This record gives sequence, C-alpha cells and structure tokens, in this order.
Amino acid sequence: MEDTGSYVHYINNLLKNIKSTLHTEFIQPCARGISITTNNVPATSNLTMIEKYFKLIKGINNNEVLTPHLLQSKFYFKIIGIPYIQPSGNNLTSNNITNFISHTGLFKSISLASKPRVIKAFLKSDIAIVWLDIWDSQNRTKTKLLINHSFNFSHHIATIRGTSMNPSILQCHNCWKWGHSTFLCRAYRSKCQKYSSPHKLEHYKEMV
Repeated sequence: MEDTGSYVHYINNLLKNIKSTLHTEFIQPCARGISITTNNVPATSNLTMIEKYFKLIKGINNNEVLTPHLLQSKFYFKIIGIPYIQPSGNNLTSNNITNFISHTGLFKSISLASKPRVIKAFLKSDIAIVWLDIWDSQNRTKTKLLINHSFNFSHHIATIRGTSMNPSILQCHNCWKWGHSTFLCRAYRSKCQKYSSPHKLEHYKEMV
C-alpha cells in the first residue's frame, strides 16, 4: 500500500455518502494485514462496506481480503451463586466451568482470554466465585449480553457481574495456585511458574 492517503480519502467519501458520522483517520500496514484507525467504533455495516471497497481495488486478490474485525480488548467478570462443593462431592474446578461454557448457548460466541479461576467466597463458605476473562471488541457487544445475566448451573441460579482486573484474588508465588498467599502455602515443594515442574523459575536452566 503505497498511497494510503488516497484510500483514506475514498473510504471517507463512501462513509459520507451513506451519511455516517464515522471517518477514517489513518491506514497503515501491520503484521496481519492493515490497521485502520477511525474516530469512533465502526458498525458492522461500515466494516462490510470497507471490505467490499478493498476487494474492488485493482491488483488485490479477493481471496486475500479477510473479513475485517474490531480491535479486541480483555474484559473481566465474576460468576456468583455456584456451590463450591458439587453434587459428586468434588470441588468445583476450572475444567467444570470451561466444559459448561462450551455447551451453553449464552457463551456460544465467547472467547476466553484465560483459564477460569475458581475460589471460595470465604474460607468456610460453600459458595464459589468464578473469575472469567473474555475477549471482546471495543464496543463491548458480547460484554453487554453477559453482564448481570443469570443462568442455571445444575440446580442453582448463577449471576454474572462485571468487575475489574480480579484485584481481590490472591495468587501464591510458591505453587502458583489462586486463592491463598505465598505465606499460607502448604505445598511441599515450589513449582515453576512457567513449566509446572518442582523447581523455581530462576532455577530452570539448572534443571535442563
């Protein structure tokens, strides 16, 4: 893309013709194609129009023009109302949550940004708090559908709440599990943060 200025000008004319308040400010190549900076979050119709425009540019293979998508950001939730002890007698795990999400319509289009984390609401409580991080576009389409939504988890009603970057969760720097501090860790040996082996990360090179 040698003359990005002409592309910006032409796209803005197209947006103006459909009476859109959106306008393109800058276009630049990036690792996966091109990055388009706009003054506001584009609607789906705007993205479709831009996609069609690039497919009409002389010298560009239509098959190489991928569907445009918005920049993804990470958003944070907590799920409350799920018992920590399951009917089977086992503790609720991240795998239980991941498996449930993969088979539930509410989370059908959700992409997890990290593995769910499960802790007790209080030390002697039977209620769990599940911390969930997801990827969403800047206009938060998926986030708006999830926040304050309630759903059935087995025989219980769980509720999704928006939260910040999980500030209240303790993570042990000895075994790297969530829910307790390093001082209260009962693990017999330290665990490597990166490789989950029984050594500390700084000693990794000594172990290989």
